[in-house]
Amino acid sequence: MEGISDIRIGGIDESRPPMILKQPYIDLVFRLNHKAPSEWCVAFNDLMAKDKLSVKIEPSEGIYIETWVRTPEEIEPVLQNLKEMVNRCSEEYVERIEDEARAAIRRDSGNMEDEGEQGRLNRIVAGLKFDA
Repeated sequence: MEGISDIRIGGIDESRPPMILKQPYIDLVFRLNHKAPSEWCVAFNDLMAKDKLSVKIEPSEGIYIETWVRTPEEIEPVLQNLKEMVNRCSEEYVERIEDEARAAIRRDSGNMEDEGEQGRLNRIVAGLKFDA
């Protein structure tokens, strides 16, 4: 099963390959290896809004990252930057989900003993990290 941590740029959208046209730019449409959740796409767009590149992914589709460059020589550095940003977005997304899950456990465990050994055990369990 593919998850958030498995999201990678898998290639160029074959239906929209880069082309030299009259315009002073080259459109690039990268394809993810699998569909990303819309919440991940929104987080990616927010992350990229802080970057110098004009990059977007349509949350309803969740598969194509669109950007542009001025020259063919800019494509490889842009791809490297996007790969890093995809990884960073996935890491931040997973961390946020885990934080929300821990907060939910703390809220739900409010009915349990917050004092003594049970409270200590609850805090330890709530703080466990199950990532690599």
